[in-house]
Amino acid sequence: MGTVVDDAASVEFHAFFERHYAELARLAHLLTGEADAADDLAADALLALWHRWDRVQAADHPVAYARGVVANLAKTRIRSAVRERRRITLFWSQRDEKTENPDIPGVIDVQEALRRLPFRKRACVVLRHAFDLSEKDTALALGVTVGTVKSQTSKGMAELQRLLGTDEAPLRVRTPVRTTGGAGGTNR
Repeated sequence: MGTVVDDAASVEFHAFFERHYAELARLAHLLTGEADAADDLAADALLALWHRWDRVQAADHPVAYARGVVANLAKTRIRSAVRERRRITLFWSQRDEKTENPDIPGVIDVQEALRRLPFRKRACVVLRHAFDLSEKDTALALGVTVGTVKSQTSKGMAELQRLLGTDEAPLRVRTPVRTTGGAGGTNR
């Protein structure tokens, strides 16, 4: 049950939300350049403000406080996007090898088995064995420790062996690379 104080705070926050939501969403859009993310960032910021509403009300400039929260969330989102782009670049920079006439049934079996692995195990196995990344580079790409890479790769390979029904899982998995023509084509 709400108290009079909670109800008053709720009314004040609702009024603040109505007055400033559009402005905060516009700020998020301008900071990130992502129209789709702007509403989410503004909503996340307002949720954070609600959890600290007593501090926001006590601030000399509550709107400035709110803008600071949006800016910090936008900065975090941008940093995350930059890290993700670096990981993707690291993945694709290793893709200069192409396999001629791969064993298609074998590739399909391995791909199916890989899809059955939990994501982290699959990522470790693929980066270590298909992309030939070191444990350190794999850890950096996934944002985990080297020890995690070692254990997840080991467990993933053991699970692959079980899924494929072999005594020894393949050490290297090379899949055919199809390149679409023209500039800006994508590899699949």
